[in-house]
Amino acid sequence: MVHDFIWLASQSPRRRELLTQIGVAHQTLLADAQEDVESLEAVRPGELPADYVQRVTHDKLRAACRRWRLRGLPSAPILCADTTVALGRRILGKPAHAQEAFDTLMALSGRTHRVLTAVAVMPAPHKPGSRALHALSVSRVRFAALSEEVISAYVASGEPFGKAGSYAVQGVIAGWIEHMQGSHSGIMGLPLFETTQLLARSHVRLAL
Repeated sequence: MVHDFIWLASQSPRRRELLTQIGVAHQTLLADAQEDVESLEAVRPGELPADYVQRVTHDKLRAACRRWRLRGLPSAPILCADTTVALGRRILGKPAHAQEAFDTLMALSGRTHRVLTAVAVMPAPHKPGSRALHALSVSRVRFAALSEEVISAYVASGEPFGKAGSYAVQGVIAGWIEHMQGSHSGIMGLPLFETTQLLARSHVRLAL
């Protein structure tokens, strides 16, 4: 059976754009007011970045599958993803306020960091015992030296908020990225190669 669409358990417009880019029809499967999805992103003591992002993605997929069952929705593969930024072993999440965003960007200035995006797909949520498929993309990004003036202006733009590592690679800060290695789409929040492989294995209709 070929699936004509998937459920996307993410409110990220970037992920929707990236799925559209590869011709994957999708509908959003978002949490309701009673769900505390943000709590799933809390870092556990001693948790390493790769373990963290894969654990959060797995937990989000489990929550999405429960949501799908409770709502009695049509069966289709469910996709979740999560992105984190790591400087060494340090996990740099979404900034809570302007000072945190400023401090994070100062820490990234002139240095190379990793962007890790985990993807998980439940191919057949209607089948008891159906097993999820997982992939992990790891990319490296290096910022040029950022002055306090540049960082302050960027924070004032509002773009860092809601972004892991306090920046969006597709935004205005891209002019200060000196080098990237890995998956550009993964840095945006959904690595298209890994995602395509998982969706193909899940028998989802693709453009190519």
